[in-house]
Amino acid sequence: MESHSWQEWEKKLAAVTAAFEAEIAGATDEKAVEAIRQRYLGRKGGVLAGMLRTVGELPAAERPRAGQLANAARGAIEARLSERSAQLAVAALERRLAEEQVDVSLPGWPVPAGHRHPISIVKAEIEDFFVSLGYDVVSGPETEYDYFNFEALNIPKEHPARDMHDSFYLGETTLLRTHTSPMQIRYMQAHAPEVPLRVVVPGRTYRRDDDATHAPMFHQVEGLVVGEGVTMGDLKGTLLALARAIFGEATAIRMRPSYFPFTEPSAEVDVTCTVCGGTGCRTCKGTGWLEVLGSGMVHPQVLRNGGYDPDRVSGFAFGLGIERMAMLKYGIEDLRHFYTNDWRFLAQF
Repeated sequence: MESHSWQEWEKKLAAVTAAFEAEIAGATDEKAVEAIRQRYLGRKGGVLAGMLRTVGELPAAERPRAGQLANAARGAIEARLSERSAQLAVAALERRLAEEQVDVSLPGWPVPAGHRHPISIVKAEIEDFFVSLGYDVVSGPETEYDYFNFEALNIPKEHPARDMHDSFYLGETTLLRTHTSPMQIRYMQAHAPEVPLRVVVPGRTYRRDDDATHAPMFHQVEGLVVGEGVTMGDLKGTLLALARAIFGEATAIRMRPSYFPFTEPSAEVDVTCTVCGGTGCRTCKGTGWLEVLGSGMVHPQVLRNGGYDPDRVSGFAFGLGIERMAMLKYGIEDLRHFYTNDWRFLAQF
């Protein structure tokens, strides 16, 4: 009787192992493998766990052998489960590679090219124009001393012209520069008494403004020429050539008397309207002209502050806003478009 019980138990273990082999061979995915694992090795309800619970019903002499056989069966089942999982993973990878096969001889997907910013475009055009005339292109510090930003440019403390520059002060004597004009003094002091001197200074400037036509940070280009016999006619000819280089050969300019502390005489410069060509429209308010920059002959005191003798040399200077030039060139109504990083806007350039 006891021998028969052992034989029955051994046959049952063999049947379990055979059934497992049949099931694992038919498993087609990892989910099925996991279901088989739980069915045979699960602690609660697993077939092998049930077999182990019946070991105590066997003859005492056969129990160690039964335990060994059960453990061996568990080890074999675990190994076979791992092997089948690995086989299925390889098969899945092969299917994926076959389905996602890439023909490297085919042309690739086009990569959208970036676009130059309109401010960068106009800045480069202005620089290229002046380089072609023999000007040097230089830069200066954006954090500036009050002396270079105002005083040396004939704008002493309490001067009413300071009200035109709502400044970002960083300390009692330093501020974020409100224009690129400080480089007039810095460049002259570095090169005096050398003549002729021709330089343009592009760069960022800062004022407390923020609306459709003003921003707290904007870009300017300062121009300075110092030499013997420099006249207002030289200034006008230079600015006319610049306007035509930026807006087209049909562009005309006019100069209107104005006031700047660092130039005397001073002039605002207008160009023919870029919308109507000078016939009059809503953009130019019917005048046919649009203001673009300020200019004038360098004030004698500014020349002295730069280390030059105003009785021996003269010079002209001008300052223009790159955003303003770009708005007129491309018909942009709101300056804030330049800073929103909207690709739909930038893709037009």
